[in-house]
Amino acid sequence: MNTLYQGDLPADLDLGSVVAIDTETMGLDPRRDRLCLVQLSSGDGNSHLVQLPRTGANCPNLIHLLTNPKVLKLFHFARFDIGMIHKHLGVVTAPIYCTKIASKLIRTYTDRHGLKDLAKDLAGIDLSKQQQSSDWGAADLNEAQLAYAASDVLYLHQIKGRLDEILIREGRMDLARRCFDFLPTRAELDLLGWDEPDIFSH
Repeated sequence: MNTLYQGDLPADLDLGSVVAIDTETMGLDPRRDRLCLVQLSSGDGNSHLVQLPRTGANCPNLIHLLTNPKVLKLFHFARFDIGMIHKHLGVVTAPIYCTKIASKLIRTYTDRHGLKDLAKDLAGIDLSKQQQSSDWGAADLNEAQLAYAASDVLYLHQIKGRLDEILIREGRMDLARRCFDFLPTRAELDLLGWDEPDIFSH
């Protein structure tokens, strides 16, 4: 089930200790494009979607979850999402797990690390990306948009479980955790203009 909220999560909503999160935005530049939607799931097959107003949101319940040190925030390509959250909600999201980074550390036999690839290879799910280019700033989101947005968080727990097994098997879990811990700094560098050229490139 997909539940849409306006402006914030309900104060009494408990999504557990590991929450899958994704965002939908007007574009791919956090300095230019606004944050429109935040999707969350506890891994129980349900999604909770927070639509944010164009003028900015006062969303204390969502912010509490994003900054709660006892809740692991599970993303795919966290670098982008937490950059958007930092820019538009003014908070640093932590602690973090990123399935894209985990995949790159252990699935070195492929260069396909997109969410669609991970869902297919690790969870047997064929995700549709038809609504990827969509007007997420619209006042009324249609059912196809909501279903697409929800699909980006519904399977992340399952994917994480498979990635964790391989990270442990290959002895790279500690390295992955250190990469995850660095992501808020990496996102801050992006926001300050060191995304291109990358400060870590030659």
